[in-house]
Amino acid sequence: MREDNLLCLRKRKFVVTTDSRHSLKVYPNLAAKLVLTGVNQLWVADITYIRLDEEFVYLAVVLDAFSRRVIGWALDRTMQADLTLAALTMALANRPIIEGLVHHSDRGVQYASGDYIEKLKENQIQISMSRKGNPYDNAKAESFMKTLKTEEVYRTEYRDLAHARSCIKQFLEKIYNQKRLHSALGYLPPVEFEKGLLPHLDSAQVGV
Repeated sequence: MREDNLLCLRKRKFVVTTDSRHSLKVYPNLAAKLVLTGVNQLWVADITYIRLDEEFVYLAVVLDAFSRRVIGWALDRTMQADLTLAALTMALANRPIIEGLVHHSDRGVQYASGDYIEKLKENQIQISMSRKGNPYDNAKAESFMKTLKTEEVYRTEYRDLAHARSCIKQFLEKIYNQKRLHSALGYLPPVEFEKGLLPHLDSAQVGV
């Protein structure tokens, strides 16, 4: 292969991040029936894994489904409920709660956990979960994760958790939210797209 100037594409190890084999309550898919007309109507959440030199770490994100903006995220060595709760807490700090807001996720144990469900109910957020074995129910979150992996994760060799957190923070908050163009947003980045909504919305609806 060296003589023929060929490279070997190494198969990446797959890590399962969704464990829906639990006895916790599962909620119906409310997101499927929503017709979005603005921000803070639907938040979508998901988890993925990121490979470091010697370990895997896990990233939880919350997106505004209308603007595709990352409004909450957390990165750590564990994918227990504390990880998703940290991402949700950031989203709640960054965004106002509008009546009728729906939070959609897969039916994994992290999102069905008592603390996570309680936090949503405390803020009067309606709960929606994907149907069993149907990843397309959370397509916008899945699409974001693919973008993250292609444009940031697969291009970077992270030394450790601190390095990964720094790089991913830069990508999420400075590049993806503020610079990356989206065809679904009229080829605008999420932050600029949301600014264009301000003449038609109360500024409190946009938040950060």
